[in-house]
Amino acid sequence: MFYHYSTELKCKMKFGIYLPPKAETSKCPVLYWLSGLTCTEQNFITKAGFHKAAAEHGLIVVAPDTSPRGCNIEGEDESWDFGTGAGFYVDATEDPWKTNYRMYSYVKDELPKLINANFPTDPERMSVFGHSMGGHGALILALKNPGKYKSVSAFAPICNPIQCQWGKKALGGYLGSDTSKWEAYDATQLVKSYPDSHLDILIDQGKDDQFLSAGQLLPDNFIAACTERKIPVVFRLQQASCFCHPCYFFIATFINDHIKHHAKYLNA
Repeated sequence: MFYHYSTELKCKMKFGIYLPPKAETSKCPVLYWLSGLTCTEQNFITKAGFHKAAAEHGLIVVAPDTSPRGCNIEGEDESWDFGTGAGFYVDATEDPWKTNYRMYSYVKDELPKLINANFPTDPERMSVFGHSMGGHGALILALKNPGKYKSVSAFAPICNPIQCQWGKKALGGYLGSDTSKWEAYDATQLVKSYPDSHLDILIDQGKDDQFLSAGQLLPDNFIAACTERKIPVVFRLQQASCFCHPCYFFIATFINDHIKHHAKYLNA
């Protein structure tokens, strides 16, 4: 784990990083993991069991925190699904959030520059994946920046936030009441204008995930939009013994498939 002061977020931030053995002798691709609501940089690094696959494929893995911390903004710690631990990977435009809550630009620009300057990376080869809110973040980063990421995948992502309660709360709070501005951070909307089909998307979703049935994730809307645009998406509805959304036992079960998915493009 490392600390640094973020000029984008105007606070001290943490990130976890894994360096494969290959990094001792050569530059390696980077795979960015974005975590979900209430998580920190530690959840994935300590629980997902990705290390063996990342080592085999020679991938550096970076896991940032999910929001700014300790900004002393009134209300930042009142909700588990808004504020601290719930940055939603957007650049806020509303007071009092707009000064610090700029997770989109932090993950897209500032963090990769920091990683590339201090670790043996190949800046031209990076991909992104995540779960839940972080799956939403991974999808919008890939869709908003064609060609920047070699591949994208997600576990139980929030696919259509402008249509679900989590998204309405977060986007309304960070971006204001003009819902047309929310579309810039909605994967289902973004895929409709994605310029080509050169993006291979992998999604794993637990069949009995309580938030799937509650209408918070809405993957069917995203799949329909991808199908219409002829963008390849592999959506796997998994029978899982862990019913919580999506627990790290679920993620650990399928993480090797996701590492392999990204390695196919990062090591091409």
